[in-house]
Amino acid sequence: MAARKKASKKRSTKKSTKSAAPKLPSGSSLLAKEKKELHKIAHYCFFIGLLIAVIAGLPWFYGSVDAVALMSTLVFLGFVVGLFNLTAKDTMPFLVASIALMLAGIVNLSLIPLVGDTLRAMLSNIVVFVVPGAIILGMKTIWKLASE
Repeated sequence: MAARKKASKKRSTKKSTKSAAPKLPSGSSLLAKEKKELHKIAHYCFFIGLLIAVIAGLPWFYGSVDAVALMSTLVFLGFVVGLFNLTAKDTMPFLVASIALMLAGIVNLSLIPLVGDTLRAMLSNIVVFVVPGAIILGMKTIWKLASE
């Protein structure tokens, strides 16, 4: 009986001499990784766009920032966010928030003393940033509804 235990210990401690072929990731796991990376890039684009929109709305940036470059950057970042960042469960809250921001942009915030112009500039920049994402997301939603 002791001989059997020793033999089984030797078998279990022996390493396999067969070389294991490296496992290649399956197609679905590669696709999931790519989607995750795109989501992360869009996530960073959202924070960068929001930061640019707020900073460019501050009073000391009014004349020093090229308006065409600012708006082009915000539209591009909004496009990236709308294309890659949002999942199906985030669609309705994003669209509702976009509509709320667009309606808030209509209000004449310049009437508020001291900070009205700054708030108006920041909100206008944020609206320019959010609208491309809302358009893309709205088109995606309509496409899904029409294809069902």
